[in-house]
Amino acid sequence: MTPDSSAPSDVPVAEGVRLLDGMPRQRGPAEAMSARPVSGPRRRLLRPWRLLPTPTGTPFTFTFAAVLLVTAFVAEHADPALVHALHQGTSTDVFHLVRTPVFVLVTSALWVVGGVTSPYAIVFLLVLTALERRIGGLRTAGVFALGHVLATLATEVPVGLAVLVGWLPETSLHRLDYGISFGVAASVGALAGLLRPWLGWLVLVVFGGTLVQDLVAYTDPMTNWGHVMALAIGVATWPWVRRWRAGRSTDSRKSRKVTA
Repeated sequence: MTPDSSAPSDVPVAEGVRLLDGMPRQRGPAEAMSARPVSGPRRRLLRPWRLLPTPTGTPFTFTFAAVLLVTAFVAEHADPALVHALHQGTSTDVFHLVRTPVFVLVTSALWVVGGVTSPYAIVFLLVLTALERRIGGLRTAGVFALGHVLATLATEVPVGLAVLVGWLPETSLHRLDYGISFGVAASVGALAGLLRPWLGWLVLVVFGGTLVQDLVAYTDPMTNWGHVMALAIGVATWPWVRRWRAGRSTDSRKSRKVTA
């Protein structure tokens, strides 16, 4: 370009802005603004639908919730005698734990005590969805199963021993014990370790406070102690769930770089 030549016609020039003579293609103000790197943290848009499970985002929680809907419908509309027989056959009482431990430990977690509108059903949806989005479906299932199994054994084994030494009647061996509450309590404890510190401790205080109130009421001490132990089991998984969450974040960043 010679000193007397004008700017190329394809370069947008704002009114009142002059370009330097003899310089190759210069940016106009609009181009310069668009080329500046974006600084500062990106604002995350509020997406309330992520609080609930989806088939692709949280397949474990979504499938589990669908099964619970079916069993809750059966418990609500089937013949009461049939429902009682189903609950009895899948109960994790001492009698069934001795004979079919794996079967009852799995099937007892397919029922929701109080139906789909119970507090534990609502906590199940919110907590397991949030946990699965952070550590994945298989690991979320592992946390749930760990709390469900260990808290069940921790409450039922003493009952069996008490019956053996004569402290409790033999009818205690057939006490109904089923539901998702132990697994949910463990999941709450695990999720608290992945939240911001102030929020995680708030969750533990609020949820743990309700468990303590149930203990004080002394309506079902064995189950209530099981909830407390399940929450403690979830808290004990913090080193693992934090490592899993960090690993998923690293893998996600790597995949974005590859696809970019």
